[in-house]
Amino acid sequence: MASRKRSIGVIAVVAATGLGLSACGQSSGGAGGGAVELTITQNAIAGGKNAVSAEHIANWVIPTFEAAQKAKGKDVKVKFIPSGVDDEQYKTKLSLDLKSGKGADVIDIDGIWAGEFAQAGYIKPLAEVVGAEADTWEGWSQIPDAVQGLATYDGKKYALPIGTDGRVLYFNKTLFQKAGLPADWQPKSWQEILDAGAKLKSSGVPVPIQINAGTAMGEATTMQGVLPLLAGAGAEIQKDGKWTGAGQALKDVLGLYQKIYGGSGLGDPRLQQEAKGRDKSFQQFAQGRIGILMEGDYFWRGVVNPKDGVARMPDRDQNVGYALIPAMEPGKGIRGQDFVSMSGGALRTVNPNSKHPKEAFELLAFTLSADALKQETKGGNVRVTPRGDVNKEILAGEPLLTFISEKVLPLTAYRPPVAIYPQVSVALQEATAAVAGGTPPDQAAADYQKKLEGIVGGAGNIAS
Repeated sequence: MASRKRSIGVIAVVAATGLGLSACGQSSGGAGGGAVELTITQNAIAGGKNAVSAEHIANWVIPTFEAAQKAKGKDVKVKFIPSGVDDEQYKTKLSLDLKSGKGADVIDIDGIWAGEFAQAGYIKPLAEVVGAEADTWEGWSQIPDAVQGLATYDGKKYALPIGTDGRVLYFNKTLFQKAGLPADWQPKSWQEILDAGAKLKSSGVPVPIQINAGTAMGEATTMQGVLPLLAGAGAEIQKDGKWTGAGQALKDVLGLYQKIYGGSGLGDPRLQQEAKGRDKSFQQFAQGRIGILMEGDYFWRGVVNPKDGVARMPDRDQNVGYALIPAMEPGKGIRGQDFVSMSGGALRTVNPNSKHPKEAFELLAFTLSADALKQETKGGNVRVTPRGDVNKEILAGEPLLTFISEKVLPLTAYRPPVAIYPQVSVALQEATAAVAGGTPPDQAAADYQKKLEGIVGGAGNIAS
């Protein structure tokens, strides 16, 4: 899920263990004095998908939580229900269980599923399921408001955030030096990005700017391209129940794509059309052929990581710079911001079908306590957690992740967690593909508007 975004097939695990996601409520204890039995599931399995997370739950969370409960005089037993499948398979299985009133007591979902699950009644506001404890959890004070938004739908908190990420601009310092650009570059407008690209081009850089476009890159085009830029133009793809159509904000975004890919030589339009274009852009950046690239913190951790990245850069720490994504102009971003970003992330919540919601929330909160997150991120498993207190400690010595935690997360935004979003995303990808292929931005925006009306149920659901 979302780069920790976890899952042997669910059915295979069920067969092997004799206990599946439908284990919720299989408790005989609690009110009668017996043990309270809880189950927790995520798309993770020891030795397979998201193994670190699975091992942390099984080997540390469960025994530590059970011991803490025993110290309070409560007999609580927890079982971990592993999975190891494609995220969509996990989602399907989870949906079926929740729909039928089953499922584990504590469940993980991708943040992008939250609205869809809420609309279907599969999950409910935490306060409704477990009471006031949900709103008074100590961790909320450590989570930036923007990150809390990941767990919020229709003004209510449905879950706790597990983790998140952020998008920034990466740049090659060696290429910048040759072009006469500063090593501490921080553009304050889109024009300053274009100006830097022009200098890189003049100094002989093959691809001055890479911002994902087209359908071949899929959701990477939307999350690492269109949506951050749209935020920089002052718009969100959905707000107050209405979708952003072919207004000025989208035209501005597509206009920037035209300036990069419409014959200026600042970007490579062919790269946006290739099936492996994103992977190729990674390799080209590592080879010193791309000057500026917009990506998430995964790029730093998993792509140019000098130890085990897919496009290793031995000199990453010295030669790769990063900067905030600027609004189109200062103050023109969403919420009047000078800088913007987009984030993904996963959530953990209490199954509304749980027979022991209070204890289930205690388990949920425990997994996201400061101690639990510090334990989970030991041994080289450092990541950006939702908690500022934890990040301040564990990210010491990790400058990029510290930058994400301290500078990016307070100003970030999230995709709308609704079922039709993926279709809207494809329409946005198609609009950028059209512009990269030579279609004027106004025409691409008009074509997008027609597609959007068909997706969201008419012009009445679209903001002008």
